[in-house]
Amino acid sequence: MKPFAEDRRRMVRAQLLQQGIQDARVLDVMAEVPRHHFIDPDRWSEAYAPKAVPIGYAQTISQPYMVALMTELLELTGQEHVLEVGTGSGYQAAILAQLARSVVSVERIVGLARTAAGLLAELGVDNVDIVVGDGTLGHPPRAPYDRIIVTAAAPQVPATLLAQLADPGVIVCPVGDLHMQFLHVLRRAGGKDALAQQCACRFVPLLGAEGFSP
Repeated sequence: MKPFAEDRRRMVRAQLLQQGIQDARVLDVMAEVPRHHFIDPDRWSEAYAPKAVPIGYAQTISQPYMVALMTELLELTGQEHVLEVGTGSGYQAAILAQLARSVVSVERIVGLARTAAGLLAELGVDNVDIVVGDGTLGHPPRAPYDRIIVTAAAPQVPATLLAQLADPGVIVCPVGDLHMQFLHVLRRAGGKDALAQQCACRFVPLLGAEGFSP
């Protein structure tokens, strides 16, 4: 039996389904990807709990529901080229890798980027490229992106990221101040952008040229 397999199934039943996640592909992947693999072994008992878990460098791995919700909002079909801003532990990238064609993930903290790359390699994930840099500026060499996901809180959706979004395209980003944010979803189609506000949330700040100051 795979380690923590029942914990993952319980997480899907008790957290994701109960809180309204409906995308079958997202639910299946969340039940398969070993979330505990991306946190310190001393915290494995917290891996599948409904909470964020520290991963060092004052960063966290988001709670399972938020990972699932943001992934579902991207409306992935398997053909998309995705930009992730904020690699962190690499867990969100591992989820995206199973649902999209390719992923570019930008992380400003070198230590996190190296660790995440190693963990993804151990799992055999080969369609994620991790780039060290200012995530608020995206990664122009691989643009445009069909989907963009920002896994840290921004004061507004960075204009440079919007410039790298394809048409049609979707960007999911928590927006607000340092204490409270709302999940924003911007959908682009036919040259027009439509912005919708989802639930309240709380993320670590997005630091960089178009985010919060370090």
